[in-house]
Amino acid sequence: MIQLVKNFSLTDFNTFGIHAQAKAFVSVRSIEELKEALKLNFEKRFILGGGSNILLTKDIEGLVIHNAIKGIEVVKEDKNAYEVFVSVGAGENWHHLVVYCLENGWGGIENLALIPGNVGTAPIQNIGAYGVELKDVFHTCTAINRKTLETKTFTLEDCQFGYRESVFKNEVKGQYVITSVTLKLTTANHKLHTQYGAISDTLLEEEITMPSIQEVAAAVIKIRQSKLPDPKKIGNSGSFFKNPMISQNEFKQLRERFEAIPFYPVGNGMVKVPAGWLIEQAGFKGKRFGEAGVHDKQALVLINHGSATGKAIWDLAQRILATVKETFDIVLQTEVNII
Repeated sequence: MIQLVKNFSLTDFNTFGIHAQAKAFVSVRSIEELKEALKLNFEKRFILGGGSNILLTKDIEGLVIHNAIKGIEVVKEDKNAYEVFVSVGAGENWHHLVVYCLENGWGGIENLALIPGNVGTAPIQNIGAYGVELKDVFHTCTAINRKTLETKTFTLEDCQFGYRESVFKNEVKGQYVITSVTLKLTTANHKLHTQYGAISDTLLEEEITMPSIQEVAAAVIKIRQSKLPDPKKIGNSGSFFKNPMISQNEFKQLRERFEAIPFYPVGNGMVKVPAGWLIEQAGFKGKRFGEAGVHDKQALVLINHGSATGKAIWDLAQRILATVKETFDIVLQTEVNII
């Protein structure tokens, strides 16, 4: 039986710690409760996961449904192929899942350790870090149609994953609520991704030459903790902007003006440029504007120093967007959803 709460504070339900209210709020812990909530007579509905990828710039006029469906279950294991298929409830914390997998010796998501948020939002963003994306281990996900309440299974192909993109942000945006995600992980012969400089350097410092999945995860955690603020201590939503991808011709022209600009070839004549470097060069790293600011160790991260409003953080984001466009002629896109 679901419990509806009116005028509910969302301060503890978004990692920015923004003070905003929901006109109505309900937390659901099963598919049955989700369907019950979707039947409630509200014109507007907002699905909330871990609150790690949103910036609340206003109160939410409508029903907020907090997806707290949990559970981790092995649905299939192929011992010959060293594969295990793990179904995970959308309300499970992502990092807790990573830890659980490491404890069981399952490989594939160790590079995605310490990414904030819940499992249900992972396919929406196609979360990724240090050379690994969700699509690399994704098998299927189940979702409920908001209008018909029918269950649909989305395959890897169905999801149309791209860089921080999926079908859930495009063709079927706002139509489904993800209830579970099934991952295909390895039980042995793990394929490690340590090519990113920060990981290989960290392992080298630890004098680890043949790392385990646990040691790769530990390196990732060490790197992230050295760069990124803990949302429990200072409000933030991780990387606020996407790393832009530009053509090789555009990059060539840019490099003539900025010789030191870092880059990563991504194929198809495109080059990825670190947004954090652009923002730092534009003079924003470590700067504070009232209660809103830019993190002093990672310019990709906007922070709430204590009592910033969502509007203040969004105003800062727009200031950054305008300065980067003026300086580099590059249009940054936000990774965080603006509400």
